[in-house]
Amino acid sequence: MADAYINQKKTVHIVADFYGIRKDIISHMKPVKKILREAIEKAKLSVIGSRFFQFNPHGVTGIFLLKESHVSIHTWPEYGYAAIDIFTCKDDESAFIAYNYLLEKLKPKKVKKRIIIRELWKK
Repeated sequence: MADAYINQKKTVHIVADFYGIRKDIISHMKPVKKILREAIEKAKLSVIGSRFFQFNPHGVTGIFLLKESHVSIHTWPEYGYAAIDIFTCKDDESAFIAYNYLLEKLKPKKVKKRIIIRELWKK
């Protein structure tokens, strides 16, 4: 007999490519980290840690670890590009609040967004 599973919860994982961002916005760690932290605060998510790295001469990679999962970024200022990852198990709305704040602050000219619905199941 097959095991029966009950769908407990759905979570949202947003993976986005932002194109056409001004170089000065995504070149250095301090402003990139500030924008990500503000997005997390707007979404009322809980930071438990972070790690960021400044590339030479420019570019940033970083992640905020959250009680609810994570928000990460990797930038290529020479291409005006940022790879964004937002995953939260809190609720759908918080992921989209953070995403929309990043759109507002980074002002990409083009966006490619994928939304992954992750489902948690209980036996």
